[in-house]
Parts: sequence; structure tokens; C-alpha cells
Amino acid sequence: MRLDKLLSNTGYGSRKEVRQLLKKGMIRVNGTVVKDPAQHVDSESDAISLLGEEVIYREFIYLMMHKPPGVLSATEDTRDRTVVDLLRNEERHFEPFPVGRLDKDTEGLLLLTNDGKLAHNLLSPKKEVPKTYFAKVAGHVTQEDAEAFAGGVILDDGYETKPGMLTILHSDEISEIELTITEGKFHQVKRMFEAVGKKVIYLKRVTMGPLVLDEELPMGEYRELTVEELQMLVKVNSSKQKG
Repeated sequence: MRLDKLLSNTGYGSRKEVRQLLKKGMIRVNGTVVKDPAQHVDSESDAISLLGEEVIYREFIYLMMHKPPGVLSATEDTRDRTVVDLLRNEERHFEPFPVGRLDKDTEGLLLLTNDGKLAHNLLSPKKEVPKTYFAKVAGHVTQEDAEAFAGGVILDDGYETKPGMLTILHSDEISEIELTITEGKFHQVKRMFEAVGKKVIYLKRVTMGPLVLDEELPMGEYRELTVEELQMLVKVNSSKQKG
């Protein structure tokens, strides 16, 4: 990899800014000052330093965000704030993107990464990665609804969903439920309840695959995944596809 690209990808500035660091003799490779931005280096075997501080290269970033309502699950938008707008520059330079989408008014667990392969596998229908949502629903949610969801329901466009596991936490005029599904159709949770004559008035994603929303993470904040969380994700990423 070119030295200027490595330094830029690691957060030391734009290519232009990195070239200024090199020009000033601030970068050493294996103890030798290097001023050529095109010099190729090996991120694993070469020792690279800036003013004596070791440069540690990382290719991927994995962030857990507690997405707030009113923010789009997108990388950019001309009108509304996006989840990427909530990131600091040191994370944004990795160019992470949200893995899947949460509706604008939905909150909860959102994974952001620049690891395209992992994102693809988490979203692949063949992987059937489960996602669990907590919801408040207008109307009494019944065991009949749970049985209907377990068999798959017909959405407004004629699509029949895969089985979902509905757990009724509290049934009243405003019911509280948890629903686990393995798909990610547009507005799927809301449309599944519409199929049984009810309306979701609050929705929060609490799990995605092995990841569980860190309830100590304030709304709108994010953190890097722990080693354990990342290991669980890698296991999902490397598992054989179903079917």
C-alpha cells in the first residue's frame, strides 16, 4: 500500500495533508525518514512512526450506535440528518455505513462499519440473521396474533413473510411486545401488525444477530464493538449460508 494512503486511512489527514507531513520529514519507516508519498509499505511488517509515535494501521471499523428517532439510516441526505452525521471525524474518515436500515422514527441498535463483506452477510436473506424489536402497539395483541406471525402473514403488497416469533409482554389498549424476525422488508414490523389490524406506535430494535443494544449507551451515542462482540460477528460472517 502507498504510504500516503495508509496514513490517510489511519486518520492523519487528507492525502494533501499527509504529503506535507512527509515533506517536513515527520514520518519514519523502519527508522528511516521517508518523504516519498508513493513509497509502498507493508502495514503488518513495516514499523511506521510519526514524530516517534507508532502508526497503527486498521482497515475496518465497527460501531454500535443507539440510533435516535428523526435521523436517517443513510450516509448522506440533502434535507435530514443521517447517522453518519452523528459521528466524529476520527470515525467518519473510515467511511462507515449503516448495516441495514431503521425507519426514520425508529430507534435502537444500529451497526455501522466499512466492512462490506460482513455487512453483506448480515443482510443476506440466506443467512436468516434474527433481529428483535420492542414495540408498543395500539390495541390488544393476542395469542392469535402470535400464531399468525408464527405462520407468516400477508403484507399489503401480497408478500408472505417468513415466520416471526411474537412475545406478548403486556396486552391492553396499548400493548407491549417483542418480535423477532429474520427479514428486513420495508417497514416490515409495522406492516405485519397492520396485517392483523393493529398499529405500531413505538418501535425500537434491541438485537441484531449476536449483538445486543448496550442499554448504557445514550440515545444518539455510539461506541466501538468489544472484542467479544466482534468475535461473535465474525462467527456469523464465516458461517455457512442456509439453503
